Amino acid sequence: MRMMGVMTLALGLSTATVSRADDDKAECPMHDRHAADVKKHGEEGMGFSQDKTQHHFRLLGDGGAIEVSVADPADTETRERVQHHLDAIAKAFAAGDFQLPMFIHSRTPPGVPVMRRLKGRITYSYEETPAGGRVRVVTKDKQALAAVHAFLRFQIADHRTGDSAAVEP
Repeated sequence: MRMMGVMTLALGLSTATVSRADDDKAECPMHDRHAADVKKHGEEGMGFSQDKTQHHFRLLGDGGAIEVSVADPADTETRERVQHHLDAIAKAFAAGDFQLPMFIHSRTPPGVPVMRRLKGRITYSYEETPAGGRVRVVTKDKQALAAVHAFLRFQIADHRTGDSAAVEP
């Protein structure tokens, strides 16, 4: 992975799905340029094509989940890269390292300062799935939970995934 030696892996995730709320943003050249930069930086940082994968973010009552799967089940090379990336993400986030999301998004995502400060109150675990993997984020701390949800909502919006910003039970 090109950026692995320079930066820790993180979640610059991108999909082609655009929610209705983002339709107006898609018309703006500045917003389109940002989306292209996010995609480009995501590919550099994660080491796999964003076009060959689907990314989803879930807000859960005890935290959330970051999920990535390959579009083509026969694409074992991309699936292995996704799995390696997500395993590294779980470890980096647990250590309070969010350098790659800052690189990918060209700014510090909402929630990151609190997630760093309260890193001992949040657990990050990697789970392999048949088509890729997921990072499960869990906390019992109310302030950490609000930060995790802010971070995931930012990912949903900035990557135009169309995922719900509502907390699932």
